[in-house]
Parts: sequence; C-alpha cells; structure tokens
Amino acid sequence: MKKILAVAVHPDDETLGWGGALLKHKKNGDDIYWLIITSMYLEDGWTAEKIESRREEINQISDVYGFTAVHCLDFPSTRLDTIPMKNLISQISKIIQKVEPDLIYIPNRSDIHTDHQYAFRAIMSCTKTFRYPFIRKILMYECLSETEFSPALPADTFIPNVFVDITGFLEEKIKIMKIYRDEMGAFPFPRSEENISALAKNRGTVAGVEAAEAFVLLKEVI
Repeated sequence: MKKILAVAVHPDDETLGWGGALLKHKKNGDDIYWLIITSMYLEDGWTAEKIESRREEINQISDVYGFTAVHCLDFPSTRLDTIPMKNLISQISKIIQKVEPDLIYIPNRSDIHTDHQYAFRAIMSCTKTFRYPFIRKILMYECLSETEFSPALPADTFIPNVFVDITGFLEEKIKIMKIYRDEMGAFPFPRSEENISALAKNRGTVAGVEAAEAFVLLKEVI
C-alpha cells in the first residue's frame, strides 16, 4: 500500500488530470490524500451560491474517491501569484511533511493558467530529497483547457513519458467530472465529455491500451 498525494491547484484538476489513476489507486488499496491549493471568495467576484456549490462538490468528490484526508489551503483562486512564494511553500510543505507521500501528482509547469505555473514552483520546492526523503516518485499531469493552450515552444511542450492504463475507469472518470456542474461544456469546449474521452483514447493508442492518462516523470527513486 502506497501513500498518494494528489495536488489540485483548483478542484477539478484532479479528475481532469488523473481521475482514472486515482480510481486505480483506490482499487489497489492505496491511501490517497487530496491537497486543494485555492478557494473561491466573494471579493473575487464569486457568488455565495457558487461558493457553497463548490463546497458541496468537493464533499461529493471526496466521497467518491474515498480520500483518506482532504487538505484545503484556501489561497485565492485566479490570483495565487499575489501570495508571497515563501508563504505558499510553507503551507504546502506542512501538508507534505504530515502526509509523507510516496508519490505526488503535480500540475504541468507550463500550463497557461498562472495559478498552475506558480503552484508548480512552490510544490517542487517541497520535494528536495534531503528534506522529504519519503517522496519516491513525482508525476506531472496534463489538464484539459490549460495544458494544450501553453505556448507552442519546445520548452513549454508537454511530452509525456509515463502512461497509466485507465481502461475500465474512463466512464467513471467522466461521471465524476460531471459533479462539477459549471466546469463542463458542450463539445468542442475543452472540458467536454467528448474531449475527455478523446484525449484518453489518444493517449491510450500511444500506450497500446483502450484509454490512458499521460504524465511526465520528474523524479523516481528505485
């Protein structure tokens, strides 16, 4: 049994990026911890109804995945870069030290969303082997509507080298994603049922399976 830390900058990242892998971890009996970095606030233009709806969605998602624990840092969504980096690193570090995960899933460093870029830097600062020796593996995930809109430059291109077979889990992943009622849209919207399925099948063809999720391996200790 392994300890898995799923880091979502925003709720829904975990399902878009590696929902199938999470379901597979659950089936294998691993302990899964969910770290949510941002939250919604009235002063940022979110309605009280939307904020309450998001809380309910988080609770539903937590129940479905069967997370061992959920940690919410409650930094402001869409303006994470206004938070001093040292404060963000400190709070993320506390959770990582508490959980002591074997495997961490983290956002793609070149995602178009600045929250993802900023969070990536902070999370990586909390993976130094001499301070966090329990971390054995770090996987960087892709997130529909963020990763594919990164600049078309070699340094910013998501080139996966790890594929998780999610054959048998894709339908459930899409069903879970639909819990986030305002995050899904009609095709060709990036976060549509058709596009989630298409990406999984495309990644699956590379791995020789029916459906897969793709990652970049950043570190592995074997």
